[in-house]
Amino acid sequence: MTLVVDTVVKRFGEIVALDGVSFSAEPGRIFGLLGANGAGKTTCMRIVLDILRADSGAVTWQGRTNTEVPRRTWGYLPEERGLYLQMTVMEVLRFFAALYGVPGREATTDVEDWLERFRIPDYRDRKVQELSKGNQQKIQFIAAILHDPDVLIMDEPFSGLDPVNVQLLKEAFLEMRRRGKALIFSTHQMETVEELCESIVIIDQGRVVVAGHVRDVKRAMGRQVVRLAADGVNGTDGLEWVEQVPGVTLTRRGEDYLELHVRTGTDPASLLQAALERGERVTRFEITDPSLEEVFIEHVGRPAEVAEERHLAPGQTRDRGAEGVT
Repeated sequence: MTLVVDTVVKRFGEIVALDGVSFSAEPGRIFGLLGANGAGKTTCMRIVLDILRADSGAVTWQGRTNTEVPRRTWGYLPEERGLYLQMTVMEVLRFFAALYGVPGREATTDVEDWLERFRIPDYRDRKVQELSKGNQQKIQFIAAILHDPDVLIMDEPFSGLDPVNVQLLKEAFLEMRRRGKALIFSTHQMETVEELCESIVIIDQGRVVVAGHVRDVKRAMGRQVVRLAADGVNGTDGLEWVEQVPGVTLTRRGEDYLELHVRTGTDPASLLQAALERGERVTRFEITDPSLEEVFIEHVGRPAEVAEERHLAPGQTRDRGAEGVT
């Protein structure tokens, strides 16, 4: 019972949107589909959903091609909202549920339950256009799950949400995982990916550059991160001794701590020992793996929110409307 994307290629004229992309996502797991703007994430999602067709490669669910499985297998939360603004919340959600054959009474009960969970029960009879962007996003999420899909695919689901609503949506993700759903989502919020996802794939220029379990991906960086705070390391001077420790590189001076990279094969305790030998009073010594943000920047070469021109012919520029991707 696995969703498999196998060597998928998709071109739009001279633009190579996906170039042999492969990954798999399992039921009861949350999977992160990551990449800079224009990397091909949305194109990949639309191919999985059979909204677009790949030029080559295959997508299968439970061993059947995605063109053969029932439409209600999929739940989709697009980045750009697709709600009918003149309809009330209840009307629009019952409408989307009916498209998948969900009986009206069942849909009404489920809608009221989800509105209660999302702390907006009084909005059932308000027009969608009267809602804030964040609340519209919650309505879009409910629309994506009312038919109880096996696979839930979400494009930037946290867009426009404040911290409280982000937490509510995370709780909804975890419930869907407990129900045995396969969840796939894209986001530029790496902390959220680290919190929720078991596995990830990073796409760059339409190609997979990183894939695997989050823990393994981070450890494959070949270093650990140490955060050190001590009385004598809070300033900007006199830190030469830190970088003299073999295998240690100072990467960041925080307000009251240092962040250092320690190469694989170097014992982080050697840094602590060096500090103690200098007579420093160590108040913090934390060993961790590199963050996903570091993994992303190292493999993609820029922050997650920076757009990039991809696989274009000379003189071409990427037309978002032509490709319809981010």
